[in-house]
Amino acid sequence: MNDTTTLPPLPDRLSIDPRSPFHKADAFERDVGITLNGKEHLNVEEYCISEGWIKIPAGKSLDRKGHPMLIKLKGTVEAFYK
Repeated sequence: MNDTTTLPPLPDRLSIDPRSPFHKADAFERDVGITLNGKEHLNVEEYCISEGWIKIPAGKSLDRKGHPMLIKLKGTVEAFYK
């Protein structure tokens, strides 16, 4: 079975938070995978390929608005469609 539809290229910076200016809903029509230094991370909230970082939740801690607290991990970031 041939998939003739072309996927939109993934942006340099993407966030899953709809309140973020870097949220692009069309990129989430398919599953997006993120690797940092060769290891795939499943809980990425935001990434930036050119600056080389990802943001992931810091355990179960929440900020005062009820959103997860995020930590930034730095390294070589690669984004791909699964």
